[in-house]
Amino acid sequence: MPAADIANEFRTFPKTWGAEYVAAGEVRFRLWAPGQKDVQLRLNGKDTPMTADRDGWFEILATGVEPGAEYQFVLDDGLAIADPASRAQKGDVHGPSLVVDPTDYPWHVTKWIGRPWEEAVIYELHIGTFTADGTFRSAIERLPYLKKLGITAVEIMPVAQFGGTRGWGYDGVLLYAPHSAYGPPEDFKAFVDAAHEHGLMVLLDVVYNHFGPDGNYLPACAPEFFHPDTPTPWGAAIAYDKPAVRSFFLDNALYWLEEFNLDGLRFDAVDQIRDESERHFLLEVAERIRAENPGRHIHLTTEDNRNITSLHERGEDGSVPHHTGEWNDDFHNVIHVIATGETDAYYKDFAKDPHKHLARVLAEGFAHQGEVAASTGKKRGSISTHQPPTAFIDFIQNHDQVGNRALGERLLTLAGEDKVKALMTVLLLSPHIPLLFMGEEFGEDHPFLFFTDFHGDLAKIVREGRRKEFAGHAGFRDGEGDTSDIPDPNAKKTLDACKLDWDKLETDIGRNWTGFVEDMLTLRREKIVPLLGEARGHAGKVLKVDGGTIAVSWKLCNATLSMAANLSDEASSQPDLAGQIIHETTSGKAGNKAGANDGLLPPWSVVVSIDGTEGKN
Repeated sequence: MPAADIANEFRTFPKTWGAEYVAAGEVRFRLWAPGQKDVQLRLNGKDTPMTADRDGWFEILATGVEPGAEYQFVLDDGLAIADPASRAQKGDVHGPSLVVDPTDYPWHVTKWIGRPWEEAVIYELHIGTFTADGTFRSAIERLPYLKKLGITAVEIMPVAQFGGTRGWGYDGVLLYAPHSAYGPPEDFKAFVDAAHEHGLMVLLDVVYNHFGPDGNYLPACAPEFFHPDTPTPWGAAIAYDKPAVRSFFLDNALYWLEEFNLDGLRFDAVDQIRDESERHFLLEVAERIRAENPGRHIHLTTEDNRNITSLHERGEDGSVPHHTGEWNDDFHNVIHVIATGETDAYYKDFAKDPHKHLARVLAEGFAHQGEVAASTGKKRGSISTHQPPTAFIDFIQNHDQVGNRALGERLLTLAGEDKVKALMTVLLLSPHIPLLFMGEEFGEDHPFLFFTDFHGDLAKIVREGRRKEFAGHAGFRDGEGDTSDIPDPNAKKTLDACKLDWDKLETDIGRNWTGFVEDMLTLRREKIVPLLGEARGHAGKVLKVDGGTIAVSWKLCNATLSMAANLSDEASSQPDLAGQIIHETTSGKAGNKAGANDGLLPPWSVVVSIDGTEGKN
């Protein structure tokens, strides 16, 4: 049924794994556990043997089961574990799962089909630090603010249940259960429902490359779930060639999109999803999602440090058969080098001619398209010129790039207001899809640190590993700093330091920043978005790179969008841009002919023009 025709229809996705209502009061419980001889279902404190088949599935049909009933699976050795496909937990990952009736939530927005991708302005947030309470319900209160700002898509860092009460979410172990500290499943649904009421899409970050170290009992149930001889940075690779494993993740993606009415998924670190199957999991999951959700705007994005384009190819008509866009680390990394001068680690790849790299990123998508990367000595990337500008998701900050710094400093702290505003102008007025990290739109200077809630030996390993990781980085080498100053990830005060300071909105600084961002996003919505719907590949062209000044143009529909930016401390000559100015950092006199600023670009300034028909409003 097309999504536009849905009216007051309950949303539920029938999973292969876990607990499913099959009739009133009747629940089928199912677990793949080929590593066990016997499994029992512990339901409301009573243990009942489950029936096994030859493929390793254990199953039982229970009657008289009320929503909220507590259950666990009991293994051969007596260990009681949560359901790996639990929809909800009573508490932490080691405790009972709860039976959930997905039809219990009364959806208010019943005909939402999403928004076209070219309209996307993404706002990445972490539920636990976005508000003081750190819950789905409290986050709802900020949705009107995001709408007014000009945000069109909220991207939530992973919410699948992980060990402890606080963490980034990338160490999830119960991938179907919204983290209980944020609220029950119906609260997450209420957040999505409220976002849709405000015209906002909701995207969810999902992690399919590993499980966290605390509360993952799948190796005991099914050693075949992993390939011990195929390592990833976080342990053995997931065995996507096994049908039961593959169904676990295919179902999971569809479950979030259909049962929670989400608008898209962001697949974390897909370069670490190892799959030798005839059809790679990432292609199959995208095809399944699109086949089962006709009539909806579903957006699938990837994080992938390989700079490949094969997952994001367009059809001849510009359609998206698989994934919609890729997080563009090249944009962030070269921006960071220009803003801070830092050239450690992967920033080394952009140390030489950073402005030339930036111009290429804006015009073509990636800076590295098969060239040798200085940081690794290996070739990286593939040709990206044939991709439309909207295939690339750009950002000057995100959770990784801030939080994986030793002290979690934001770019504003490192580079200052003038530089950050110029760089944000480039971000928000280019035809690439922009992403903002929570708080940067109001000038937040609170850090975003790495935090966890591990205990015992695991806590010690994480704490010491974190400090060892940064021992050779700038500020901590050759006696420059003391790694003991790096905050303990397991301390609650580390999380508390990351909470957004919403009081800043009422300060002059906060009003100045939000006013600036709102103006840029209004300009983007009115002048640039109408050009993007039919944008195709080979659109961009580098016009000039001269010292710290770059100029780029894009042919979009029946118009040419051009941008010149002086990202340096010295004034420079302004390149000739065709058409009418729609933004000029210094004078703001939109409507003048491009190049009318006395022929000079002041330091850290940007000029944008459009020549030709400005698309359809």
